Amino acid sequence: MPEFIPGLELSRLFYWEVVRPLMDRHYPGLPHAAALIGPGSEVLGFDSEMSMDHHWYPNVQIFLREIEKEFAGQIHELLRWNLPPTFMDFPLNLEEIPDEPGTYLMKLKDAPPINHNIHPLTVREFKAEHLALDHDLNFTASDWLSTPTQILRSITSGALHYDNVGELTELRTKLEWYPHDVWLYLLAAGWQRIGEEEHLMPRAGYVGDELGSGLIAARLVRDIMSLCFLMENQYAPYPKWFGSAFQQLGCARDLSPILQRVLRAETWQLRETLLSEAYQYLAGMHNGLGLTHPMPELVSNFHDRPFKIIHGDQFAAAILKEIRDKDMLRISQLTLAGGIDQISDNTKIRSDISRRYFLVHFYSQ
Repeated sequence: MPEFIPGLELSRLFYWEVVRPLMDRHYPGLPHAAALIGPGSEVLGFDSEMSMDHHWYPNVQIFLREIEKEFAGQIHELLRWNLPPTFMDFPLNLEEIPDEPGTYLMKLKDAPPINHNIHPLTVREFKAEHLALDHDLNFTASDWLSTPTQILRSITSGALHYDNVGELTELRTKLEWYPHDVWLYLLAAGWQRIGEEEHLMPRAGYVGDELGSGLIAARLVRDIMSLCFLMENQYAPYPKWFGSAFQQLGCARDLSPILQRVLRAETWQLRETLLSEAYQYLAGMHNGLGLTHPMPELVSNFHDRPFKIIHGDQFAAAILKEIRDKDMLRISQLTLAGGIDQISDNTKIRSDISRRYFLVHFYSQ
């Protein structure tokens, strides 16, 4: 097996050195875009040598205009019969794993036809497949809230190698980050999640349930990390790369050691001390955004009980007061459940974009 090269760099070289010359020769001047976005660890920049064992290969996506999508099949066939057997010693011929439809392995083949996975498409087709959208780029509030952050990150990450049409660039720009009031709502929902459970961790420990206390603490760690992504205007990836992406945030240097100790703590008292430190850091991050009036950055008792909390519900209430968009006002008055990633961590729900319509209805009631 050839030496590993990051998939995004491999895609860039593959496009410019192999695919683009063939297109220029056979379809000179054809407007298009070339990119590597969507599913895949390489798109997020987290691929490694281990990634090469399946569904990793020299690849690029070609985007055509609607008026020229008739060339899609022709370009696919052009590449099928004209691609070389290898690129940088990586086989370009692919074989589908029998019991994993849609998952491919590189398999050397000396002569055409080369079974590649480049299927030119339009931006409209891409939106339908990856966003379950068939309308223009004007996302509604419900569209934003019902689209998993992993999908938003996978579209806005990756690499855009070329675009002389502009449609793909426009899509990525539109999805770069949430509209302001959608962002406020998600921040409020994140704080609300903390407010609902921060007092439960010490309460469980107080009655001797260290296992339950530790489980709640782990949930709170995830909620703290999720809020950090929101505060730093970064879409959080799905669980496999959640921690890796968190390490790239500005707050990670200070928070990671604290949160790791929370997860290793054997007593609820130590968890409380460490979570209090994390809460106070998070409150400082919130105040640094200047979204609301200054909020307390010190933990205090939960009513008359000797449990230290940051009162996440108060942060949520302060943020909600700043929402002005009428759709977000309606949704925030209907529910503070948050976006799809805050509502459920079920993989099927978060990965199956077709399920988005159920949540669109939920937000539209």
